[in-house]
Amino acid sequence: MSLSDKDKDTVRIFWAKVAGNTEAVGTNALYRMLTVYPQTKTYFAHWKDLGPGSPNVRKHGKTVINGIGEAVAKIDDLQKGLLSLSELHAFQLRVDPTNFKILNHCILVVLAITFPADFTPEAHVAVDKFLSAVALSLSEKYR
Repeated sequence: MSLSDKDKDTVRIFWAKVAGNTEAVGTNALYRMLTVYPQTKTYFAHWKDLGPGSPNVRKHGKTVINGIGEAVAKIDDLQKGLLSLSELHAFQLRVDPTNFKILNHCILVVLAITFPADFTPEAHVAVDKFLSAVALSLSEKYR
């Protein structure tokens, strides 16, 4: 599924709103994933606290959302732009790529809750397509 120029513009405009709220969005999305999909906790077993106030959950959630923000900046060539992250997740962290889709879903839910007026059907479709493209690019080194 490719992103049209309109999709890319919609993602850029919407993500500008997210940029000022990265820690809250990231924390909520990561905490939601860990709660709703407990099998994902295996990647974070070294963290003592997986609650929403946990410094590790807050830090990693913000890191994830900032990474997506970087992907927005590289939206015209995600595979090249996300190559180092793909290698990190495939070779060092060994994250099952299915988890990218799980986290994407959690991010979409949090975006809808956090930005109800801005998360229009058009924004939802464009951001969903974008996050799917990000997940596919992150999975590139698994092939």
